Amino acid sequence: MSLLSFCQSVQDGPISTGIRESIWLFPIIETTHVLALSVSVGLLVWFDFRLLGFGIHQPVSRVHKQIMPWTLAGFIIMFISGVLLTWSEPVKCITSFFFLAKIFFVLLAGVNAMVFEWTYRDTLADWDNAPVMPRRARVAGALSLVSWFAVITAGRAMAYNLF
Repeated sequence: MSLLSFCQSVQDGPISTGIRESIWLFPIIETTHVLALSVSVGLLVWFDFRLLGFGIHQPVSRVHKQIMPWTLAGFIIMFISGVLLTWSEPVKCITSFFFLAKIFFVLLAGVNAMVFEWTYRDTLADWDNAPVMPRRARVAGALSLVSWFAVITAGRAMAYNLF
């Protein structure tokens, strides 16, 4: 069975049809997805700007400790709602260049976040009084910003499916 055939069978199923054809369910899931994205990515942007040395003059370890639980909660809700949105139209998604780009950049952002957390979380307190963040912190912040910008752009472009 090809991936496209599998997606077609999922799309023809009762859950996919129920989400897609519901007057309220699809808009509720989509709104939840956008709101969770706003919480998760909005807080990540704040943290990334701190890593890049812009604007926020609080210790980086304190900012990290305050926002990461909210960021993780927003990401989990965003992920679940994204799966449900994909489930409603898997054929459209799997054949969309923008969807594939979105998934690529979500994975890139996730790998960047995991590497940052596993590698640098224990050294964040050392950076609190640094006049300039270490290069690895700035690179992680910049990569996160670029990745999430690309995710949002590709997600928005999916509605137009130009490719």
